[in-house]
Amino acid sequence: MTEKHTIWLIVGFTGQLVFTMRFVLQWIATEKAKNSVIPVAFWYLSIIGSLLLLSYAVFRGDPVFILGQLFGVIVYSRNLHFIGRHKKNENTK
Repeated sequence: MTEKHTIWLIVGFTGQLVFTMRFVLQWIATEKAKNSVIPVAFWYLSIIGSLLLLSYAVFRGDPVFILGQLFGVIVYSRNLHFIGRHKKNENTK
């Protein structure tokens, strides 16, 4: 295995780890609140993990993986947009 492939494997595994941590974060927040909770950090971890995985997918040249991660980045970004807009509206009241 070349050094280039090793670096991309590290990127891929790091992306998967970050992506998985969002579920751990959500689980902890939900257990603490005793109610289903999705913290804002969930969406940031989703974007970071998805971008890392997208980078890895581009390196691998996998169009299915690329499309899936691109779609996710759009959805996660949109959620953060709505959260920010909601907070802005609450602060102007």
